[in-house]
Amino acid sequence: MDCEVAVVGGGIGGLTVAALLAQRGVDVCLFERESQVGGCAVNFEKFDHTFEQGYGLYSSWQRHDIHDRIFSELPVSPPETRVLEPGLVIRLPDHSEVEFTNNIARFEEDLSRSFPECSAEAIEFYRQLLAAATALRRALADAPDLLTATGSKPANSEYRHEPAASDILSSLPRTISEKMAGVSSRFRGFVDVQLQAMLNATSSIVAYPYAALALTAPLEGMFGIRSGSGALANRLADSIKASGGRIRLDTPVLRMSYSSAGEAQGLDLLSGETVLASRAIVSNLTLWDTYGKLIGINRAPLEVRQQLKSLQSWGAYLLYLSMDQDAAERLKASHILNLTEWPAGKEYDPEANHLMFAAAPAWDPRAPSGKRAVTVHNFTAADEWFSFHTDEAELEARDQEMLERCWRRLHLAMPELGSSIEVLDTATPRTFYETTRRRLGMVGSPPEASSPGLGLWQAYSTPLANTYLISDTASPGGLAGLSYAALALANYLTHR
Repeated sequence: MDCEVAVVGGGIGGLTVAALLAQRGVDVCLFERESQVGGCAVNFEKFDHTFEQGYGLYSSWQRHDIHDRIFSELPVSPPETRVLEPGLVIRLPDHSEVEFTNNIARFEEDLSRSFPECSAEAIEFYRQLLAAATALRRALADAPDLLTATGSKPANSEYRHEPAASDILSSLPRTISEKMAGVSSRFRGFVDVQLQAMLNATSSIVAYPYAALALTAPLEGMFGIRSGSGALANRLADSIKASGGRIRLDTPVLRMSYSSAGEAQGLDLLSGETVLASRAIVSNLTLWDTYGKLIGINRAPLEVRQQLKSLQSWGAYLLYLSMDQDAAERLKASHILNLTEWPAGKEYDPEANHLMFAAAPAWDPRAPSGKRAVTVHNFTAADEWFSFHTDEAELEARDQEMLERCWRRLHLAMPELGSSIEVLDTATPRTFYETTRRRLGMVGSPPEASSPGLGLWQAYSTPLANTYLISDTASPGGLAGLSYAALALANYLTHR
């Protein structure tokens, strides 16, 4: 069984590219090692509760935005989404809160009250961010690869004809820290906890364009998806099949297949079958697995191999909780990002200063009557979960220690929860590794992916001809960033 384009991996990025290509008449086949599509977007089920493994916060679902643009091409309707109001609340160590809403005057009042020592600077900082983000979103409508383009020719080819987009980028500061000289360390911690949540990096390295889009997304509008991101994955899979594309589940890919001349020509499957791809191979794997396993580390350029050695992302430690409905009604929002202590005089520490509380919305509780499903996210150093222990007993002890620490921090940050919430299960980086085979169970993009010094992995192109990458590890900005990159790659492969 051969095809024009072979897609390896059924995460959201691979599904989106495959759905667009299939609808445009390309003979595409997607290979997924698991029995269902979705990757990290697959929901977790426990005791009649359905949990999202991500934050359950999605931007850019407004009319004419990236997701509406993608589904306007597809033969299926998008999953049901609803705006969350407020989209996000950030709770500070003194229990004061900043509410992100499209009521900008109210948002600025919260900033002024929470940061009196630099209120004018904080307000002006966000006004400039909003102006930059508005211009960037307008440019992205014409050039969806605007932020994924690097020095590689394919990625640059689309937006080099959009001088307005290029002018916007050249007029912005390199990093967000360049615009934070007059703010307090408290306000910097407030910014860092957001950037860590949305971009896996902090203000010391994040490029200004990425920061502008991420920090203003909750003001533009955040959405929930009914039944979570797994519903989006299933809808994209339905689209692929409706357009004549093929999906092969339970089909692990061993490596890429090469011709006698050393050119990539297809895929070798674990079953022993070889599938030829006459037009392109698209990897929806992580950066590490794309080069280390699929392409083969010895075929990667030396520069890429050197970069991958030092490239590291964070791991996630999750608490899956059941919350009483009356407790939910005491909260200002379903999503509360807690800055649990001020990183005064030291670097922001995601493992110690960050805790995301993400409850299913009232209109989609994903739990038995009177209950709500809640996922609490904490960052953790991924490699420690693979190197510190000698047996399963030590691993369980580490899990229990982490659970108790997060549980204490959660109740200190949100005391109104009281006894109205209980733990059903946890997930560690080893859990993510076992279910997705991601290296060390790492999640999201490495911090360097959001920095101004973009590496070779940033574009959807790779050093190999007709081999491309669409991955959350190479597309900062969550689902929206991944969707922009997927549309840009589909456009490139179909010469749009």
